[in-house]
Amino acid sequence: MKLKLTEELWKEGNMYVAYCPELDVASSGETVNQEKKNLKEVLLINVDEAQKMGTLDELLQEAAGPANAAQP
Repeated sequence: MKLKLTEELWKEGNMYVAYCPELDVASSGETVNQEKKNLKEVLLINVDEAQKMGTLDELLQEAAGPANAAQP
């Protein structure tokens, strides 16, 4: 399954904040590059934990929503 995830990025004070609404995950960093790296890490941890808990299929279905239909 392929997913298209959204990254919303904004600056708060001296930090950059990112949010992925499809998985309801956020991260921050002092630079855009650091923030992107942190968001990727948080997303991977989120998926890994869902797999360990046996809820990965549910997570992916929720994240897919109507805008992210499964692709071959």
